[in-house]
Amino acid sequence: MRVAFVVYDRMTALDFVGVYDPVTRLRTMGFVTDFAWDVCALTAEVADGSGLRFVPSRTSGSLAEYDWVIVPGGFGSRTLAQDAEFIKWLKTAATCKLRASVCTGSVLLGAAGFLRDKRATTHPMAFAELRPYCKQVVDDRIVDEGDVITARGVTSAIDLGLYLCEKIAGRDVRQRIAAQMDYPYTAPQLA
Repeated sequence: MRVAFVVYDRMTALDFVGVYDPVTRLRTMGFVTDFAWDVCALTAEVADGSGLRFVPSRTSGSLAEYDWVIVPGGFGSRTLAQDAEFIKWLKTAATCKLRASVCTGSVLLGAAGFLRDKRATTHPMAFAELRPYCKQVVDDRIVDEGDVITARGVTSAIDLGLYLCEKIAGRDVRQRIAAQMDYPYTAPQLA
């Protein structure tokens, strides 16, 4: 299984790190040994909204080779939703099994056409920005539409990460990862 974590300038660092940490524990804690990931960007370096710098492991190239693509939010998402080059790159994830987002990363998924006729969520202060891209904006912590999962604002990134862990490895693994993180998981559990 291969995951692409998309990063970009002026993203919110916790949107990225909050989901990255629990999901990558699938491999680092030995639960899914064939789990691999790349941090992907269109540039050789990105900085979050406060200047924290990240060096992606992969720049440009198609996202189609990944099973999952995960997109954080942040103030940079508003500009990128109108950036033809970025949206064209994000659209290469069309054949991936899952596209997930945190906060206004859902606006980017929407701009790429992945939320058409789907319910989605984002940070409550960005509900109006998301509305044109989806069937319905939902005020839930996580909205799972099968091949697209969106999470609300910033700290919901951790909930999304644990939710994805449960999706791939089951409830026991999710609970063990949450315990290792000392995190009181509150997002919805899979049925």
